[in-house]
Amino acid sequence: MEVRVGERLLCLAVLSSALCVDSVFGKYVKGIVNTKEDWVFLTRFCFLTDFGHLDFRFRYPKSRCCQNILLYFDDSSQWPAVYKRHEKNCYQKEAVLRPENNQVINLTTHYPWSGCVVEGEGNEEVLSCVGGRSFRSVRERWWYIALSKCGGDGLQLEYEMKLTNGQSFWTQHFSADEFGILETDITFLVIFSLVFLLSCYFAYNLKGRQLLHTTYKMFMTAAGVEVLSLLFHCVYWGLYARDGVGNGSLKILGKLLFSVSFLVFLLMLILLGKGFTVTRARISHSGTVKLSIYMTVYTITYIILFIYEAEFFDPGEVLYAYDSPAGYGLMGLQLLAYVWFCYAVLVSLKHYPEKQPFYVPFFTTYTLWFFAVPVMALIANFGIPRWAREKIVNGIQLGIHLYAHIVFLIITRPSAANKNFPYHVRTSQIGILLSSPKGGEGGESFPHHAYGNGSFLGDSQPNFTELFSIQSVSLNLMCTWIISWRKLPSLPVGVE
Repeated sequence: MEVRVGERLLCLAVLSSALCVDSVFGKYVKGIVNTKEDWVFLTRFCFLTDFGHLDFRFRYPKSRCCQNILLYFDDSSQWPAVYKRHEKNCYQKEAVLRPENNQVINLTTHYPWSGCVVEGEGNEEVLSCVGGRSFRSVRERWWYIALSKCGGDGLQLEYEMKLTNGQSFWTQHFSADEFGILETDITFLVIFSLVFLLSCYFAYNLKGRQLLHTTYKMFMTAAGVEVLSLLFHCVYWGLYARDGVGNGSLKILGKLLFSVSFLVFLLMLILLGKGFTVTRARISHSGTVKLSIYMTVYTITYIILFIYEAEFFDPGEVLYAYDSPAGYGLMGLQLLAYVWFCYAVLVSLKHYPEKQPFYVPFFTTYTLWFFAVPVMALIANFGIPRWAREKIVNGIQLGIHLYAHIVFLIITRPSAANKNFPYHVRTSQIGILLSSPKGGEGGESFPHHAYGNGSFLGDSQPNFTELFSIQSVSLNLMCTWIISWRKLPSLPVGVE
């Protein structure tokens, strides 16, 4: 029975990746604080040097007066010096602030800049504070907003805050570390759409030649899913730019599709390295089991990464998705996949040395791709400033994916000038090879041949070589018929 390993593992990657989730943080925040603590963190935002602004509205019972809004920035003497420093009490955490910088908003009527007034609400009076703050610094900075009431009986506050950077559609609701993400995603959406359309054109030509194999379909799937991922991201960021809230489901779906595209592409590379559709018609049973286990582990690790990011990442710290145990696990799996990829390519070349024009550039270019993701993660964790990390990582990650897709499109383009074209057995011949009486490896392996498109003159020119050539099978049948005809007995003239 034929094992359609490509289709099975492709479905495994798509279905199992559908469990991935992600967290979404907005720049329009509201909530209620009711705790016995005397100091709590509320939110963070990366403001521009001159255009950062905070609009706020706070309400709390007058009997719980007086509470303070504390504004810390990312200098080592400020936020890092107080956050998760359990040895410091509330007074010590307030002491690091600089009064001359107006970093404390006292929520009381005695502090005019707080905008607080007393309002009646039933039998209890309420302090309602409405106002704003502008932020200026020598560079883009992360600002952290906390609430405190040192030496009191706990905190009780209803808050609503809007954090903005200027008035431009492209910057107003975005944290400074998110600047350029929408423009970058739109640019890559256009480029990836062109790549996908070009792959569809190539697929049309390959189908006409019966060379549209499973691995090329997997490439088209990865490219198409990447386009959908970018489309959902662009819609999310566009809505977010309009109101500062957006639709978190669109971002989750975009990240889900991005992960699916990556897994499908990774699976395709391993299959090609093992020679699937290039030197063999199917992967052995043991190889199929190993691939299934590996892709399952990889997907589960992805799920753990997203759950870890959503549930355990501290919003008081600027963290990157790969800066976690699950993230380092993904990098380890990526390197394991590379070792497997190397071994598979070497074995394929050993048995089919005539495939060097394809496998040598294939191995060289995707060696860079395999190492790009771990290197990018390490650079993001230790080399990129936190106030610029998200936008830089987003551009690098999309660039890595684009590199992988364009390289594959180039080395598999179905033209006479392409010496790297990997396929030489037509899709209509695979069933015959699998049902070969030889069975085993002999039935799975393709016959040795250079490249099937070597005789094609181009996509739009007729193939006169094939038109006037006589296939060996037809020639044998013709010779057999002639010999049989000569052995027939002669018949008398006129006798029917």
